[in-house]
Amino acid sequence: MIHLTTPISEEDIAKLQVGDVVSISGDIFCGRDAVLPKVCKLIEEKRLSEKGINLQGSVMFHTAVSPAGIGPTSSNKVEIEGSFEALSKAGLKIHLGKGAISQNTINAISKLNAVYAIIPPVTALLGSKTSDIEIAAYPELGMEALHKVHVSEYQAIIAAAQGRSIYDK
Repeated sequence: MIHLTTPISEEDIAKLQVGDVVSISGDIFCGRDAVLPKVCKLIEEKRLSEKGINLQGSVMFHTAVSPAGIGPTSSNKVEIEGSFEALSKAGLKIHLGKGAISQNTINAISKLNAVYAIIPPVTALLGSKTSDIEIAAYPELGMEALHKVHVSEYQAIIAAAQGRSIYDK
């Protein structure tokens, strides 16, 4: 088990291999299809800091935040997978969700020293490891707003790193 705490360093990400099991602790962001295109637009317009958002060394968990808890959504949705490169350029180090992503996305994040990790849909287990939930941007989106949460020992499997994927045949 490899223990990572946000902000995650370039060196720690560079060491990760497909199949590594990681434990993530610290502050992470949560967002999915409704909010990630908006965050990408902020990055493109160089306005991310206006919202007080710093993605350097961070994690983006592909999920909504609801009273029922948080659990991964499919990362290969167009709006989500389409955000990987922009978020990685802005300093994000781990994209956290579920399902396979395209080789083009794998190549793009590899060039930017970022990885993709999968987490099982275990909403009930994640509840006890999640605290300090706050809306970081776009509160009008409700549970699909960009949230910042504090997590303790979220366990995930590195699914894409250094141009390879756990889903490769």
